[in-house]
Parts: sequence; C-alpha cells; structure tokens
Amino acid sequence: MVSRRRFLKRCAAAGAGLCLTPHIAAQAAAKGNAVRTYHASISIDALDNDPELVDILKDAGVDAVWLACFFHGHWHRPVEDAVVWKRRIEAAGMAARQITVPLGHPTFTDTQPDYMPGVPLTPWKGGVRPDGQRYHGVCLHEGATEANVAAIRQLKGADPKVVFLDDDFRLAPSPNDIGGCFCEEHKQQFLQRGGYGDQEWGALIEAVRERALTPLLREWVTGVCDELSASFRAQQEALRPEAELGIMVMYLGSEKAGIRLADYAGVPMRVGELMFDDASFAPLKGKTNELSSALFHRRFVTPENAFSETTAWPPDRLSARNMAAKLAVSTLSDVRQTMFMSGNTPFPRTHWATLKPAMRKQAEQHRALAGHAPRGPFKHYWGEQSRWVGDANPYSLWLAAGVPFEVVETPATDGWVFLSGADARVAAAEWRDSAATVITRSSVNLLDTRGRVVEESMDALYAFKRAVLPQLGDAPYVEEDTPVVCGWYPTARAVLLWNLSEERREMTLRRGNMRRSVAIDGLDTALIEEV
Repeated sequence: MVSRRRFLKRCAAAGAGLCLTPHIAAQAAAKGNAVRTYHASISIDALDNDPELVDILKDAGVDAVWLACFFHGHWHRPVEDAVVWKRRIEAAGMAARQITVPLGHPTFTDTQPDYMPGVPLTPWKGGVRPDGQRYHGVCLHEGATEANVAAIRQLKGADPKVVFLDDDFRLAPSPNDIGGCFCEEHKQQFLQRGGYGDQEWGALIEAVRERALTPLLREWVTGVCDELSASFRAQQEALRPEAELGIMVMYLGSEKAGIRLADYAGVPMRVGELMFDDASFAPLKGKTNELSSALFHRRFVTPENAFSETTAWPPDRLSARNMAAKLAVSTLSDVRQTMFMSGNTPFPRTHWATLKPAMRKQAEQHRALAGHAPRGPFKHYWGEQSRWVGDANPYSLWLAAGVPFEVVETPATDGWVFLSGADARVAAAEWRDSAATVITRSSVNLLDTRGRVVEESMDALYAFKRAVLPQLGDAPYVEEDTPVVCGWYPTARAVLLWNLSEERREMTLRRGNMRRSVAIDGLDTALIEEV
C-alpha cells in the first residue's frame, strides 16, 4: 500500500525533469512516471554470438542497448551491422544507441594493447608522459579529431539519437595523472603560445612532479582542456541536429585530465567509476571512493542527463552481487540512467537473474528520492586543487560512518568537511572564512586551529562520530558502529541506508527521540520514510 503523501511525492519527482536533452527526454517520457532507466552496452560481436541476449536484456528491464562500431580510428564493424541490430533491438521494445572509442584506451607503454584483440592501434601518433614514457591512446594529434568527426557523420546512418564518447576521451592515462601530451610537438606549441623557453618548460615539468598549481601549470592544464573541448565540439557539431553527443568521464575525471567539466553542462554525462572487479569493489574504501566520484561529477550534470558507468572488467570478474550493489551509488547520487558495460565480451548472462530484482528495487527507491538532494553535517568537497593537480585518492571512508552528508562546491558554513591531500594543503587560505571544521587524514602545517586530523580508518571515524554526536542537531544517524552510508533527504522526509557489509546487519536510525530499527541484507539498501 502506498500512502497519499508518498504517492504525491513520487508524482512530483516524476515530473521534475525539466533540463533533459531532447532524446533523453523522449525516452523518459516513454517510461511514464519512472525516473530510473537501465542501459546495456553490448558489442555487435556479442549479439551475433548470442542473439538471445536481446530477450534477456528486455526481460531484465533494460530500456536501451548501446552498440559500438568505431574504435580509435578504425571501423570494427560497419554501420550497416548496427542498423541491422538496431531493428532487432527496437522490435524487442528497446531503444538502440551508439558508443565510439575515439582516442583509444591508454596502454601506459608503447606496446600493443591486449584488451581488444585484433583491433589495430590508432593511425595517429602516440603520447608522451612528463617523464618521457611513451604510450598509446588518450592523446590528440593531427588527424584524430578529423577521423572521429568523419565517423560520427557515418554513424548518423544508424539514427543513434545519442552517441557517447567512451572514457578514453580524456588526455591523461590514468585518474592519477596530470595530463596532456608532453611530446616535442605539444611542447613547442605551449612554449610558442606563451613566449617561453626551456627554463619555463623545466619549471612546468617540476610543477607537474610536485603537483603544484603554479601559473605555468594552470596555463598548461587550461590549454589541455581547450584542446579536448574543441575536439568534443567538432564532433558534437557533426551530430547536430539529428542526435546528441555525450561524454563518459573517468573516475574523478576533471581538469587535470583535460576534462573541463563546466564545458559539458547540458549534455549527457557518464559519471566516473573505477571499481570494475570484485577485488577493487570489495574493500569499504572501494565502495566509498566510487560514491565519492559520482557525487563529485553530479555537480556538473543534471540527474536526468546523468548516466552511471557500471562496468565489469574483465567481464567475469565483477560478481552479480557486487554489480547489483553498485546500483545504490546511482540511487544515492540521483543518477537517473544506469549503464551496464563490459567491453567486447558480455558479462555472464546468469548475472541478469540477480540484477533483475535489484534493478526493480533501486528504481522503486529512487522514485521516492528523485529530485531531492542529500543533506547533513558531514560535507563532501572536491576542490580546485584536487581537480587540477591532486591525486586520485579521495578521503572518502567517512561516508561509511552512518552520518548524513551533503555535497558542497564552495567552503561550507557549518559542519565538518573532509579534505583530501591537495585541498588540505590550501585549507588555511581557502577555508579561512568558513565556520566548518576541516578534517584531514594527515597533519597539514597550514591548517589553522579549527582543523583536525582524523585517520582514514573505521575505528578512528567511529570514535570521531561518537565525539560529535551532541553537535549533530536534528540530523538522523545510525547508532551502531557499522559501515553504512546514510543518505538523508529532508525534503522527501526519507533516509536511504546502504549496508556496506557483506553480511546482514541490524541497525538503528535515530533522530532526536525517534528510533527506527531495521535489518538490511549484505550490500543492500533500505528506504526509511516519514523521517
């Protein structure tokens, strides 16, 4: 039974999508009052080998299937094959869309990549890292944009409506790198543009090594962003007006990778994830890092245009249970589209038996929370320093402490903000006028007396939680010391709890004199309403 209040809230959430791009809006409208849609990126090869996948996807609740023909400069399959499968997919009641791999996934060396057997290297030049190491993929040289523009024009023949540039559309080999190609050609372009010489180049390389956001490094990263954004715009123009172009952003992807997130406002965006197998997703910090990245990227994309990157790689290394658990990341961060991915080889078809009920449950819970922002005394902040020069190690484990959180873009006015290394180094200056208490995981000399060091461990964070409980005001929290994400949506009068333990846990949600007990299966979620 659904209460009248709950029914009205969900109707309001269903009608909240006012900023959708046209083709995504049409797909959302076709689903009626649903706010969560499900997508699967399946290679044409996989569909040829197992045509029954189409029916399995439809039965599980998948709304759109994404095909890929063009891989870093080469046609892996002709557009005509995509058209054939588009008809079959649409006949099954799903939409058919397209993905390209525009620059090639990074190899980190100059050897042939082994993750896509039979796919040749890009026909254009490879890249050079700051230390001189050569690599393939994720760099822009003459011919790359032009080849992708030509491919995009051909893809119009498949009537894709939306095309995504896969996450190799970046200019840094990894989330940890300060990107840009440091080859001789790009070096000379930078020096000539600024009227610099070898001394400035040496200072730039040193700033990259030290992760110091000097004026020279800011100028370099700005130029890298200009280069990638120009390539995106050229491809976007080639699609218009028939289709939209979206960007897949890697885990914590930002300016240092050439991704100036503000440039992609209003277009479909896949928010960055990284934990693609059981080994990386199983640790608590694997889960909180994943959520941290999604929360960061959601600052730059409307929920209706936001897609997940729910990837298994290698395809059989992320269990169905963990893949189902990942769905909670999108629910907590109000990412309306889930994209299941696995490269050229699909993950085991048996996964869908586990995913199907989880997809339905998350869609139902998401309907109650859509359009409502999480609020709380703990603050999530990924600032300019982290975006431009920081590493890929966010201070994220506090998300598992069972205390509500909210995302802030500027220094908060209250509560406790958890800063990672790069942002912590400038905390004294950046947070000088903030009433929030800065929390870091290591001693930072520049922190003022309002700063506090809390080790990034659950024991230390539980102790910190107990110490600040009297200062939480009217915010709800989980009483027990158990790893759980507590998303509080006061405008929905609801709390979503995500149990990060592998085992079923009993826990108590408390808000003032209210205490609500709930038992949650391992890695599952519980929606508590009327809070």
